[in-house]
Amino acid sequence: MAVGNASFPEMPAIPGVRLGTAMAGIKKANRRDLVVIEAPAGARVAGTFTRNAFCAAPVTVAREHLASGQSARYLVINTGNANAGTGEVGLADARATCAELGRLAGVPGEAVLPFSTGVIGEPLPMERVLAGLPVALANLGEEGASWRQAAEGILTTDTRVKGASVTLALGEATFTINGIAKGSGMIQPNMATMLAFVATDATLDQALLEEMLRETVDRSFNCITVDGDTSTNDACMLISTQQGPRVEGEEAIAIFRNGLQRVMTELAQAIIRDGEGATKFVTLQVNGASSRQEALDVAFTVANSPLVKTALYASDANWGRILAAVGRAPVEDFDVSRVTIDLGEVRLVEAGGRAPCYTEEAGSAVMAREEIPIRIDLGRGEESATVWTTDLSHEYVTINADYRS
Repeated sequence: MAVGNASFPEMPAIPGVRLGTAMAGIKKANRRDLVVIEAPAGARVAGTFTRNAFCAAPVTVAREHLASGQSARYLVINTGNANAGTGEVGLADARATCAELGRLAGVPGEAVLPFSTGVIGEPLPMERVLAGLPVALANLGEEGASWRQAAEGILTTDTRVKGASVTLALGEATFTINGIAKGSGMIQPNMATMLAFVATDATLDQALLEEMLRETVDRSFNCITVDGDTSTNDACMLISTQQGPRVEGEEAIAIFRNGLQRVMTELAQAIIRDGEGATKFVTLQVNGASSRQEALDVAFTVANSPLVKTALYASDANWGRILAAVGRAPVEDFDVSRVTIDLGEVRLVEAGGRAPCYTEEAGSAVMAREEIPIRIDLGRGEESATVWTTDLSHEYVTINADYRS
């Protein structure tokens, strides 16, 4: 089940970035479940990771390798097993995977960054993982088909592949940004998304690469929620091959930032559209806040309310649930008489109660739509934030009840 029609975009090659997959049988046979991404020598890599205290072994090892001073050359991703909650054995397995891929590719193990997604608490089937590495290396390719196959190889409960691409002019030259992501449930990222891998041929200094990643992640992946759960394995990586036009100066930085934000937002919204059991794509826009954080706090309080989400699923215009969620958000000195709430083009709340113009028929008509905008104005300031979320359906429960079977 997924909201809206989406097709995987045409992915132009980014010279120097190659992707390969293998069917290692990590959880299921005859499906791509091991992915290797190769970056050229001299590439720069930045990453954001989950803040979950029980972060997965590959998150710990990827952070260590990024901080080692060794230039990252390979990313290795497995699905079917999160290698989280696995203690010292999990760390040893993540490091062994990096060491073996490094040996096969002729680079130090610290030049390899590991990523995993899937069931928490089970050890990696290392024999199958290691056997799949040479197959994935043998399949490395730059062409668009390799991007699609890699996008398939990182899925778990997702129902469709997720990709985004832009090519933009920078002076007389052009640069491309390609990205793939996975995620469907256990989605409320904190510094990243479930898993996302983005690459560009633009040339950026390391500090600027990291700044651009943080800025665009904060306004994309950190603005989505399916169920309010932050994964143990979240990561978002940005690779710059350093082989295209240099990004420097205000105009060039603005062009690159806008392109990267477009890719990140498309990937983040694709995760919401593919949310587990989702039948609605909901945009929550909060205006009139005294700070962006205040706007985010209100938006996420509404977005994560089970009562709001089940009303959305039922197409039930029970606007009192939205009002109650706004009222319990962590906002000090809340003046409810200044708050307005709109459901699409329909005014629900003003002056502390139901808007005089509201009718149940009009509210129900908006709730029946597949895409629903909810706008909340706090009347407190000039700051705003937008969050994307889903409804909560019977299918969500079914998917997660049967996840390990």
